[in-house]
Amino acid sequence: MQRPYNFSAGPAAIPEEVLQRAAAEMLDWHGSGMGVMEMSHRGKEFLSIYEAAEASFRSLLSIPPEFKILFMQGGGLAENAIVPLNLSRAAGVDFVVTGSWSQKSQKEARKYASEVNIAASGETSGFTTLPDPASWTPSVGASYLHICSNETINGVEFHELPDLRALGCDAPLVVDFSSHVASRPVDWSRVGLAFGGAQKNIGPAGLTIVVVREDLIGQALPACPSAFDYRLVADNHSMYNTPPTWGIYMAGLTFDWLARQTEGEAHGIAAMEQRNIAKAALLYGTIDGSQLYYNKVSPPCRSRMNVPFFLRNEALNDAFLAGARERGLLQLKGHKSVGGMRASIYNAMPLAGVQALVDYLHDFEKAHG
Repeated sequence: MQRPYNFSAGPAAIPEEVLQRAAAEMLDWHGSGMGVMEMSHRGKEFLSIYEAAEASFRSLLSIPPEFKILFMQGGGLAENAIVPLNLSRAAGVDFVVTGSWSQKSQKEARKYASEVNIAASGETSGFTTLPDPASWTPSVGASYLHICSNETINGVEFHELPDLRALGCDAPLVVDFSSHVASRPVDWSRVGLAFGGAQKNIGPAGLTIVVVREDLIGQALPACPSAFDYRLVADNHSMYNTPPTWGIYMAGLTFDWLARQTEGEAHGIAAMEQRNIAKAALLYGTIDGSQLYYNKVSPPCRSRMNVPFFLRNEALNDAFLAGARERGLLQLKGHKSVGGMRASIYNAMPLAGVQALVDYLHDFEKAHG
């Protein structure tokens, strides 16, 4: 029996192959007599899982050696506090506000930084476009500049990370890449720190991955909890406190799955990028060609991962969702703050799933358009 297609924005679908392997190893990991959830995080069995996951992630995203990879807890939301606790030095910080998540980020940072400067905002467009980096106004001496490179709720994405040095800005770039991590390559030469919750493209909720340039750590504010001090976490190889062991294990399985993906001559993350471009083009093309559905986001800024769309006749919303469930198309209701519909088409969503959604969009429009 084919599983339904899960378009949830997070916690999101996990590759079926990964779930099957985790199920097979649930009671006994590699003959150890223990499941991963039962292991000591300092035992040799789990340490081998952790080391393999870290190495796989570094290889997949071509992360340079001067960056530390930290496996933490608290999700992307907690990092909104943890980043300024570690990087702000109680000085000013800059934000580019492009949607709901970067709005939350700048509000949280005000608790720890001496000043928060909004270097640019897409609010006047209703967060349907991204402000041109050439128009940004970074402040002098800012500890860092923060962006959310993919806004899950609003459906906008930076398809290229900004080059702050080209803008005359010396601040390190902090990137919340929670909802498109591992969906495309990362230009690490432009990044000081990137963080993301795992529950969208990497695995189950509970794990947060932080990739931070080594020269940026070791300056945490005195009020920073020890378990969130990047220096302590890095020096203890993410074992300063008990890490989210199951999440790390599942992430490692997902990294292995990603490394095996191919599209033509492309492998790994490059293959996933090609696949994600194709999925997004199919879905947006269908919406744009419709008389019933529409998307508000400017085409150059559209997210490949999160596709919000609306029915011109909102009285049909409940019928649309009910029909989708009958077709095995789940979790299509839009976020409560914006309404409408949203299809999240992360790495684990196959092209066949997007095609099934497109077929339903056509059929529903024929019946109700």
